[in-house]
Parts: sequence; C-alpha cells; structure tokens
Amino acid sequence: MEKFKKILKAIAYPYLPIVFLLCPVAVALLVYAFVFVPDNDAVNYISYVISAYTLMIVCFRIPNMIKWIKKFIENNKYASKLKGDAHLKIKLSLGGTLAYNALYSVFQLALGIYNNSAWFYSLAAYYFLLAFMKACLLNHTMKFAPGEKQFREVLIYRMCGIGLVLMNLAFVVIIAYVTAYSKTTVNGEIMTIMLAAFTFTTMTVAIVNIVKYRKYHSPVFSASKAISFVSALVSMLTLEDAMLATFGQAEGDGFRQLMGGLSGAAVVAVVLALAISMIVRSTKQIKTFDNKNPLQ
Repeated sequence: MEKFKKILKAIAYPYLPIVFLLCPVAVALLVYAFVFVPDNDAVNYISYVISAYTLMIVCFRIPNMIKWIKKFIENNKYASKLKGDAHLKIKLSLGGTLAYNALYSVFQLALGIYNNSAWFYSLAAYYFLLAFMKACLLNHTMKFAPGEKQFREVLIYRMCGIGLVLMNLAFVVIIAYVTAYSKTTVNGEIMTIMLAAFTFTTMTVAIVNIVKYRKYHSPVFSASKAISFVSALVSMLTLEDAMLATFGQAEGDGFRQLMGGLSGAAVVAVVLALAISMIVRSTKQIKTFDNKNPLQ
C-alpha cells in the first residue's frame, strides 16, 4: 500500500524539471495536433492526454507556487518595495501600456492605409486616444505623488472622462463595420483560445484593480484603472467577434452581425455611463476648489 501511495505521489508531484519540460512540450503538441494533424489521428489523442496531465500537475503545485512567490517577495527588497508602493506600480503599469498602445496604434494606422479600411482606421484612433490619455496620466505621476496636486488630478480625471466620450465614437465605427460588413479574420482555434484566455485575464485584473485602487482616493489612479477597464471591454467585444467567426460558422454571418451589434451597443452604453460619471463627479469636485490654479 505504501509503495502504491509513493507511485501516485510521484505521478501527481513529479520533480520540477519534469514540470518545466512538460509545459512547452504540451503546448507544442497541441499546436501541432490542431494545425497539422487531421481529426481522429493518434497524435491528437496523445497530445490531449499529455496536456491534461500537464495541467493537472501544474494545478497541484499552484499552492506551493503561491507560497514560493510570497516568500520571494518578502525576501527580495525590490519586490517587497514594489508590492507596497502603489505609486511605483502605477508608473510602471502606465509606462508599459502606453508603449504598447502607441505602437499598436501606429500598426493599425499602417494597416488602414495599406487596406484603405475604416476598421483599421477606427482601431488606430481608439488606441491613439488611449495612448494619449495614458501619456497625460504618466506625465503627472512622474512629477507628483498621489494627492500632492489634488486639483490638477481632478482636472486630468475629467479630461479622461471627456476622452472616453471621444473614444466611444471610435467604438461606434468599429461596431458599425462589424454589423454592416461582417468582415473578421478567422484566427484559428488555438489563437482564438489563447486570445480568450488573455482577454478574460485582462478583464479580471481590470475589475479587481478598480476596486483595489479606490482606497487611495486618487483621481489619477482611478482614471488609470477606468481606462484599463474600458480597454478590456473593447477586447471582449473583439474576442466575441473572433470566437463567432472561428467557432460559430454554422450560425452564419447574420447571427454574428446581430450579436456584434447587441454586444457593441452594450459596450458603448457602459463606456458612456462611465465617462459621464467621471465628468459629473470631477466637475462637482472642481467647484469646491473656488477658482484655484489647476497647476498649483
């Protein structure tokens, strides 16, 4: 009996080098099976078994991984400083996402010029506005600590609300394009699943951060997380269209156009409500400053 338990433990908790080796092998096998191998081939079943086993042993080790990460943060002065410094985390987050949004905007603009497509032009406009707002937020956070220039933070918060209203115009163009023309690139099952995992993770993090950063009572922090939430919403809309194009071909373009229109209208309504809330709240706060200089 003891020997049997040892065997089960060895299977469920193999050495870490084996886990690290199996992860890329499982991913490579799945990609190969879906892309190059026909259905009902033996390679498909082998890849499924190896992937399922890899997922199982990784899940079993998640508690230990969490403990290791916590211990690493506690013992590493840089990691512990980052954990407790919300201002530094905001600066790093804004800097990274600003670079990504700016580059992606240029990429979409190039695609729009090459293809003469309203779809790519509207995406370029959306990501450009996103990058511009994050640049303003980053500029402020690099110069001042949270709460140091409260009036200026409120003004930037209102500016971001107005920016979200303008971004809604880009949303409308995107939704109209999807609804009217139903032209979406089919990415393939693997790429769509990866996109779904990334998008749901982004949405979860965005929602958690909105709640988490409210305790700092910083309009700049709140604006940063609101913009991230809006970005995640648009990613969800894009994901829905990609999934319907990849997995819902049997329903036809009419169903995808209907769903795209309904979901798009919901996103526009949520973003507009959020933007109006930011503008109204910041305007009320500005009135309490009694003509103070915004730059003080």
